[in-house]
Amino acid sequence: MSRATAMKGTARHAAGALFLAVHLLSPVAGHAAETFPVRPLRMIAPFSAGGGADTVARMVAQKMSDTLSRQVIVDNRPGASNIIGTELTARAAPDGYTFMIANTVHAINAGLFRKLPYDPIKDFAPISMIATTPFMLIVHPSLPVKSVRELVAVAKAKPGQINYASAGTGTAAHLAMEMFRVGTGIDIVHIPYKGISQALIDTVAGTTQAMILSPITALPQVKAGRVRAMAVTTAQRSNALPDIPTLRESGVAGYEFSSWYGLLAPRAVPGTIIARLNGAVLTSLQQKDLRDQLAAQAAEPAASTPAQFGERLRQEIKRFSDLVRQIKLQVK
Repeated sequence: MSRATAMKGTARHAAGALFLAVHLLSPVAGHAAETFPVRPLRMIAPFSAGGGADTVARMVAQKMSDTLSRQVIVDNRPGASNIIGTELTARAAPDGYTFMIANTVHAINAGLFRKLPYDPIKDFAPISMIATTPFMLIVHPSLPVKSVRELVAVAKAKPGQINYASAGTGTAAHLAMEMFRVGTGIDIVHIPYKGISQALIDTVAGTTQAMILSPITALPQVKAGRVRAMAVTTAQRSNALPDIPTLRESGVAGYEFSSWYGLLAPRAVPGTIIARLNGAVLTSLQQKDLRDQLAAQAAEPAASTPAQFGERLRQEIKRFSDLVRQIKLQVK
């Protein structure tokens, strides 16, 4: 047999082997996508257990467990402004069994930190939005104001004399208040705390006079008359708080700020698995009991396609990056 003939035979053998491998493996790959998942899944929550974001994570994980017929385990990995858990997700195996629940902090960090151990866009595959929730502007009753317009008028008459509290520099509530300050042109003083609890305690005591925070945290104090609710931060009134006006309708043109939750996976997770997870979120959010549970947290379902969530994320990152530069916030 000539060398050329031998080479042709070898080539035909290799091509035949490749065809056989593709023929055999393709159904297996397709079957794997169809049967995903075959074991429990992990939802990394990059924040502490017990807070509002953790509550939403656990409610959604339970419903996804029912929908996927596999347990979705919430794994809290707090620390470093959500960075620890987020990096862990970015470095996880791209098999769909590990994903994370992200919130507004994911977008804020992109503008706040000079260098992150991951790319907030390129290292992640969006799965779906889950929900949005408003923040609430409250003031201490010692301020002689009953509306946002009156608050703005008093702040302009007394520049630098109204203090507002936050859970810390660069937190969502801090930036929400800065958006209010910039949008109204008022001069108010930021007092950062190490957490929301002491910030609220001092606002209730009158040490600080205003703050923006979650309505779930604020409402008990509002109902007790210790603080006064001024407005919610979303573009439209909240279904859970229909009697409280928005900042927009209170005269702050174009103001919109909502805390959001969504699921992100490592970037290389196959599209078929992303679609499966997205379908589980959409099915879960159609369940009345989950919608009622979210409403109790003043949160509203906001299911989306992966592409829609990806676009929302890009817009949020740009908006917060622009705000950080505008207010000359010290980037970490």
